[in-house]
Parts: sequence; structure tokens; C-alpha cells
Amino acid sequence: MLNKLDDFPVHQTPEPLAHPATSDRNVYDRTWFNGYAADGSYYFGVGMAIYPHRGVLDCAFSVVQPGGRQHCFYGSRRAPIERTEMQVGPFRLEVIEPMRRTRLILEDNASGLSCDLTFSARTAAIKEARQTLYSGPRATMDSTRFDQFGRWSGVIRTPDGEIKVGDDLCMGTKDRSWGVRRVGEPEGGGAPNAPGGFFFLWAPLIWDDHISHAIFFDGQRGEALVREGIVAPQYASEAAIPAGVEDGLDQRMATARHRVAYVPGTRLAASAEIDLVPLEGPIRTISLDPILKFQMKGLGYGHPVWGQGMWKGELEIGHESFDPRQVDPLAPENLHVQQVVRATDGERNGIGVLEQVCIGPYAPAGFTAMLDGAKT
Repeated sequence: MLNKLDDFPVHQTPEPLAHPATSDRNVYDRTWFNGYAADGSYYFGVGMAIYPHRGVLDCAFSVVQPGGRQHCFYGSRRAPIERTEMQVGPFRLEVIEPMRRTRLILEDNASGLSCDLTFSARTAAIKEARQTLYSGPRATMDSTRFDQFGRWSGVIRTPDGEIKVGDDLCMGTKDRSWGVRRVGEPEGGGAPNAPGGFFFLWAPLIWDDHISHAIFFDGQRGEALVREGIVAPQYASEAAIPAGVEDGLDQRMATARHRVAYVPGTRLAASAEIDLVPLEGPIRTISLDPILKFQMKGLGYGHPVWGQGMWKGELEIGHESFDPRQVDPLAPENLHVQQVVRATDGERNGIGVLEQVCIGPYAPAGFTAMLDGAKT
């Protein structure tokens, strides 16, 4: 089974590109973005992924403003053979220039959400370390991710009015990942697994002339499964990024550490600190202060109906709106959040997001059940 990309010298196995190297049902290839105003006046998220062995291509777009409702668009279709066909109904992604510029278009639809947005990179591509997590002998997550930080321009139209997005104010992160992870309807059969837990923290931050990034996966006792801290240059314009994909200037920390204070009765961060621990020299401690919350279910994460990779039919679109301040913070579909955060290291100020999800017991926070909240 061939597609257009087979005409390029990009093969990694003897198979055509339409054939993933693994037969795991949960293989995926995903493009994800966020965008947010530096003053916290809005946040939006974008996601599109193909699941070749599930035969699904899905997408989502969602936006929230302070004091308002979070509006969400969802789309799903049978996956096309052509990987360059990144369109689901009124939604499409256009890679104008790889690693430089991407356009997102959501045409008018029943959700009342539409947009025409362009992401322009301000960093070279930054590769995270490969992330492999196991449930018993099986790798339930085995993926590679790269990030780019940049600026957005364009317009968003919501049921509450229009948002003019200018690259003088709107920053964001591009996240490309591929591999295997839990998606779609649960697989049946076989011996049941013991209930497990999951802790994830992800903190891409933008400073005046550089970016910092920290990635954490923890076990239930707080043991480090993944620890990564990165600092990299930020360029004044897309044109100033050196030619090529990676610039070789990202600095990898020896490790990173985190401390989270939770809103009582929830698993939502009230504040956080991140330590970037270099190979040599002083530790840089970054304090994070949340200013705007976004529910990741608005992009399909943990959504009971529009969960990622679920088969919805040949073509289906949907939408919803909800008040993120009114959702049950301990319902499983509401545990996964991103918050726009102000950042400071005592000398410099930055802006960015803190993404978090914690399910099950987690000793550092005092969580002892699947869904209990913070005691103090």
C-alpha cells in the first residue's frame, strides 16, 4: 500500500510508509499546538493525530478565556492512506514550511468556533528524550517527541465573539510526537492488570531570549521514570533561526526536579517550583503561578465520548461548551489540565504553561486512592 511520501528517500524499514514498523494497535502520529496571550487573556489548543492500525484520523480545537466557557470542536474520520491529507471536515492543517510555519483553518461549523491561524517558529526543533513506560512486560508508551516554541497570528471566532491573535502577544508551543501510547477504546481479553497510577508534568516556558523546558514522569512513590530539563535559544524571528532542523545549541540539564502545591480537595496545581540542575554550576529554581486553566478533555484527552483514537464513523464532527470553573476536578476526564503560568527565577520573568495529570496513588502529594484530592 503506497502513498505519495513513498516517492521521497525517507524509508526506515523495507515497508511502504503506510505500514507502521510495529503491529501494536495503539501506534499513533500526532501534531499538537497550544497558544496563549502573554497577559493570560485567552488560551487555545489544537490537536490532530492518525492511528493507522485503528483506521482513525481525528482532530480538535478548543479555546477558553478568563471567566468564560471553554468552547470545543471535535472531528473524526476514517484515516486516509495519504499522510499529507490532514483534513477532517471543516478542519485542516497545512504545513507551509516544515519546522518553520504551519497554518490551521477551521471553517464555519455548528460549534460556532472557527479560525485562521498561522504558527511561526522562534526556536529550532528541540528533541525530547525517548519516553518508554511499561505495564508489566508491555510497553504502553514508547514515543519520540520534538518541540518548537513560536508565535501565532490570525483570528479566532467563538460563540462569545472574535479574538484577534497577533504575534506581538500570542506565544505557543508546537509538539510533534509519534510511537505507541494508550489511545482509543480499551483493548479486551487476557488477564486483567492491577490498577496503576500515572503522574506527568510538562512545563514549556518562554523567556526574553531563550526557552526552558522540563518533562517529568513519576512512579507512584515519586520515583523518577523520566526527568529532563532543557534550555535553548529563542530567536527574534522565524528568519533568524539557523538553517536546518536542530541548531545544536540546546543545553541538556543533568536532571530536573519539581515541587507542586495543590488546591485543597483537588489534584490541580495551585503553584509549582521546578529546579533545572546543570552538569556544572548553580541550580536554577523557577516558580510558577497559574493564571488561566484549560481542560485537556477539550482536545480529546480522557474525553468519554471524543477520546483520541476512538472510531466515530466515516466522518463525524461534534462540539460542546462548559465552564472549566464548574467541572468536578476529581472526575477522571477533568484531571488532565494545562494552566497558563507566570514564571520567575528571581532574576527574570517568563510566561508559559504547566501541564499536569495525576491518576492513582502518588506518595509525594499524599494521594492514596485513584481519585482522592489534596488534604491541605
